[in-house]
Amino acid sequence: MADQSGASSLESQETVKQEQSHVDVLFAHLDREVSSAQQRLEAVQRDVDPDNPDADALVRRETEYHGLNAKLDALNIAETGLVFGRIDVEDDSPENPVPGKPHQDRRYIGRMGMDDRDDDYRTLLLDWRAPMARPYYLATTAHPEGVVSRRNIRMRGRTVTAVDDDVLSGPGADNAGADSGVASEAALLRAMNAPRTGHMQSIVETIQREQDQIIRDKTRGVLVVAGGPGTGKTAVALHRIAYLLYTWRDQLARTGVLIVGPNRTFLDYISRVLPELGETGVVLSTAQDLVPGFTPAGTDDLLTREVKGSEEMVTILSRAVRNYQLVPKEDIPLRIDGIDIAATPQMITAARTRARRSRKPHNEAQPVFAEALTQLLAEALAERIGADPLGGANLLSAADVDQLHDDLAEEQQVADLIDTYFPILNPVEVLADFLSSRAAISAAAYDYDEETQDALYREDGCAFTASDTALIDELYTLIGIPTPADEAEKAEKQWRELVADAEDALDILASSANTDTDDEFEAEILSAHDIIDAETLASRQRETDVRSTAERAATDMTWAYGHVIVDEAQELTPMEWRMVFRRCPAKWMTLVGDTAQTSSPAGVDDWSAALEPFVGQRFVSHELTVNYRTPAEIMEVADEVLAAIDPDAQPAVTVRSSGQPVRFLPEDTETATVRAELEQLGGLVAVVTKDNVAEVKGLEFDHVIVDKPHEIIAASPQGHQDLYVALTRATQTLTIIGEL
Repeated sequence: MADQSGASSLESQETVKQEQSHVDVLFAHLDREVSSAQQRLEAVQRDVDPDNPDADALVRRETEYHGLNAKLDALNIAETGLVFGRIDVEDDSPENPVPGKPHQDRRYIGRMGMDDRDDDYRTLLLDWRAPMARPYYLATTAHPEGVVSRRNIRMRGRTVTAVDDDVLSGPGADNAGADSGVASEAALLRAMNAPRTGHMQSIVETIQREQDQIIRDKTRGVLVVAGGPGTGKTAVALHRIAYLLYTWRDQLARTGVLIVGPNRTFLDYISRVLPELGETGVVLSTAQDLVPGFTPAGTDDLLTREVKGSEEMVTILSRAVRNYQLVPKEDIPLRIDGIDIAATPQMITAARTRARRSRKPHNEAQPVFAEALTQLLAEALAERIGADPLGGANLLSAADVDQLHDDLAEEQQVADLIDTYFPILNPVEVLADFLSSRAAISAAAYDYDEETQDALYREDGCAFTASDTALIDELYTLIGIPTPADEAEKAEKQWRELVADAEDALDILASSANTDTDDEFEAEILSAHDIIDAETLASRQRETDVRSTAERAATDMTWAYGHVIVDEAQELTPMEWRMVFRRCPAKWMTLVGDTAQTSSPAGVDDWSAALEPFVGQRFVSHELTVNYRTPAEIMEVADEVLAAIDPDAQPAVTVRSSGQPVRFLPEDTETATVRAELEQLGGLVAVVTKDNVAEVKGLEFDHVIVDKPHEIIAASPQGHQDLYVALTRATQTLTIIGEL
């Protein structure tokens, strides 16, 4: 009798060898693409001549240079895990027929697409986002989607190391677990059991049916992706943005994509996934970093965070700005060319009303105020100097009054009056002054209780916290945001100054030119003006903006992103929602979160209530129902906490077990000892306490130690939610020190 295990091993080796042959073809193609791009890049670098007076040519070359670098980056990144799957699909017109089966198409799936240009652009590799690759993710034995077999290809560098096969239809189909909805189970469990690395792992090889449906959802509005711990919400969001960038390339390449995460640790955790998926043109930010140049360092207590996060701050801040628009109690005397007039409270009130009715932000409304007040003062001055002694009509014409208006507009007394009663404001200074002044707080929040007013006050107004970012953003909206047009005007002014300086430099060169001659002939002099003009000289110092869309978007408060993803979206406060929606006027967003994990005191309890001010009920909601990450042993404990948070909550279905029960240790156990023990097992270990729960949100570890869970519960009104977060970070083992 033949040795079946030996035959199976030989068959497996032959299969790996066959796949290696195809992979070699793909890498040869990739190498040719890289070589071609490198050659063109070298040619462009040779062409870039900083002394070339053709500014347009320089811009074109700079643009191509950066474009080629981006292409090389994408090609080099694609080399990691270039191909990971293969499907044989029923197809009456196959592009790559399966040998011996003319009605089946063989499709290789990878991180980028490749065509054989010499063979009528025959497809060698399908980008995982392409429609023809979708059956790789959808097919199960219950719903094969025309897929006969699916192969997961494991690689190390450029070498195929192993394959896993799923027979999905026809003879040999494996119907075990057909109703679970879990596809490519061997590859999925291998990925889940692999040690964590400190950076998020791409799930492009193991996307499941319900995840794929969300990734490719065609909604052009707000899409909410809810789901418990371990359901892959973050991975789905990142793969969705990669899919959208692939599908809506032209639009999103111009407008950019913003991903908002809960903290910088989380952003670093996910930072490598998008490049691995072939996408790098994305802005990653926390909510507290959304205002360029504003870098808060501190944190507030729970009550202050709740107050600052509430929508009531819109009213309070609006009043704070309006309180700078003053009206004097008495007339303000002015002396214009020896003639006395007065700026009355009535004049200033009328000018202020005109400015407010313009509906413009404060700083943009100041010229309206200035124009109205100057006109009223001109009419008052005309009344003094043009009055008819005999009681008739004023002797000045309308043109005379207009001239008086223009003269007053140049008067420093009038300028001082405008600056006093309708000053130009700086949002950061306004917030610092407001938070450090009990009088200013009382004047703006006069109808709020003393506890609310006390929560807003701090001695050092400039000690900005994360909660202040949304307030600064609101103040920029109320006061006025510097626009790219403003920056362009400033840049043009600087450019003209450069030209003027260059003119001066050339004049100096001309005046000091060597004009020595001898007796025989007059020397031929070549002047600097003969070979270069002022604008060319200045252009050497003029910066050309060759930044990517993402780089420009990250520094522009007025930028309108094409799509926004918010991870851990349940943490956003009403004020932060206002800040995020301002950055996406089209309201095309993917919001990912779980209200059972809300830690923010002003965070989301209900998606409908949170989104109603912005989109009403016009949003699409998906629920992820399968927990791939957290072992059943851990979820048994975590689900008890979930029941305390929401007795009606339906836990996700857990599909894996670690075989390791949750350990409960006495409260006086040293965490360092337990940590050292777990580190011997390999993988990442985290100790979670009441002080660092927020820092582990959205992350995952092999082994987790939850220290004194009762302190986590007691530390916050959202204590049970925080504990639920802590308990569900582990992929292998959970140790609890102290009682729940």
